[in-house]
Amino acid sequence: MPDYDIHTLQPPTRLLMGPGPINADPRVLRAMSHQLIGQYDPAMTGFMNETMARYRQVFQTKNHWTLLVDGTSRAGIEAVLVSALKPGDKVLVPVMGRFGHLLAEIAQRAQAEVHTIEVPWGQVFTPDQIEDAVKKIKPKLLAMVQGDTSTTMNQPLEHIGAICKNHDVLFYCDATASIAGNTLKTDEWGLDAVSAGLQKCLGGPSGSSPITLSDYFVEHIKKRKRVEAGIRTNAHIDGVEPMIRSNYFDLVMILDYWGEERLNHHTEATSMLYCASECARILNNEGIDNAVFRHKLHGQAMLHGVKALGLKVFGDPLHKMNNVVGVYIPSEVDGDAVRQQMLTDFGIEIGTSFGPLHGKIWRIGTMGYNARKSAVLQTLACLDACLQNNGYRGPKGEAAKAAIDYYKLQPSQGE
Repeated sequence: MPDYDIHTLQPPTRLLMGPGPINADPRVLRAMSHQLIGQYDPAMTGFMNETMARYRQVFQTKNHWTLLVDGTSRAGIEAVLVSALKPGDKVLVPVMGRFGHLLAEIAQRAQAEVHTIEVPWGQVFTPDQIEDAVKKIKPKLLAMVQGDTSTTMNQPLEHIGAICKNHDVLFYCDATASIAGNTLKTDEWGLDAVSAGLQKCLGGPSGSSPITLSDYFVEHIKKRKRVEAGIRTNAHIDGVEPMIRSNYFDLVMILDYWGEERLNHHTEATSMLYCASECARILNNEGIDNAVFRHKLHGQAMLHGVKALGLKVFGDPLHKMNNVVGVYIPSEVDGDAVRQQMLTDFGIEIGTSFGPLHGKIWRIGTMGYNARKSAVLQTLACLDACLQNNGYRGPKGEAAKAAIDYYKLQPSQGE
C-alpha cells in the first residue's frame, strides 16, 4: 500500500480579487473539458484558424499572424523578444514597474544590448521622454508594458507608434494585464508586436499567450529562419541572419506550424486552445468597447469604495488601469494579517505588491469574470470588516454603500 492518501482534487473556493489570476469564466472552464483531438485533424486546423480570426478582433488588428504561444503570458513575451533580438541588437525598455524590468531581463538573456529609462513607480512616460531616448539610443526595438499591475499604471501608447515609425524602430507591447480591460488598438497605434495572457481581463486561466505580429515584424524575424533537422526538406531555405536562440520560442517555426504548411513544431496544447478560443468568443460577443466600459465601471466602483474607507490611492489617478487599484496599507494595521483574514474567513484574495511597494500597498483587481457588481461589493464589505477587526481607526461601514451609490448614478450598473 502507498504511504499516502489518494484524494479527489478539491481546491478551496476563492474569490480572486487581486491583480491576477482571477476566477475563470464558467463557460471557459466548460470549453476546456472537451475531449482532445489530433493536432492534424481537419477539425483542429479549423479551430486554430477560427481562434486566429477571433483574436484579430481582440487585438483590433488585421494582422494575419495572430495566434497562440503555448505557455503562460511570459512565454509570449519571451517568444517575441528572443525571436526579434539577436546578440548585440539594441533594445530600449522604458521601465515604470516590475514588468518593465522583466522585459529588460529577457532581452539581456537574448544577449541584446539593453538600454532602460525609468520613471518612479506610480508614474508613466510622456511621448517626448520616449522620443528623446529613441533618438539617443537608436534601438532596433522598443519594448513597453501597457498596464503594469505592480504599480496599477496604464501607459498611454497612442503616440508612440508614430515615433517608432519615424525612426525605423520595431514597437512591441506587453499587454498581458491590460488587454480587454483598457483600450488597445494594435493597428491604429502602430504596434508591430503585442503579447497577452488569459488570466487577467480575458477571463481565463494562465497557460496560453495570444500574440499578434505585423507583416513588418514577421519580415524581420524571417531573416532568422531555420527549420530543424528531421522535418526540413530541400524546399526549406535558411534565413540570412543567425538563427533564433530558442527552439520552443522560435516564432518563425511557430508561424510555420500555424500556417498553411502546418510544419510540425510541437504538439498544440489542445485544451488551452479551446480555452483561449472561448475567452475570445465571449469577449467578442460582448464587444471590445463594452468590455472596456465594464472594467472601468466596476473599477471605479471599487475605487469609490476604498476611498470611502479613508484609504489613500497609490499612483497617478489620471493613468490608473481600469482593472486594478493600489491603496496604501494603513499604518496601524498589519497588511498581511488583513489579507490573511480576508482569505481564511471570507475566501477572498487581494494582492500585496513587489519591490519598493512591497508591504506598502494592497492591489485590488476587478477584471475578467470578476469585473461584476457582486464581486466588488463582497470584496469591499469584507475589506471593511477585516480592517475594523485588525485595529483600523478610519471610517467603517461606508465602502459597499459608496460603491452602491456610485452604481446608481451610472447609465449601466452592470451585474
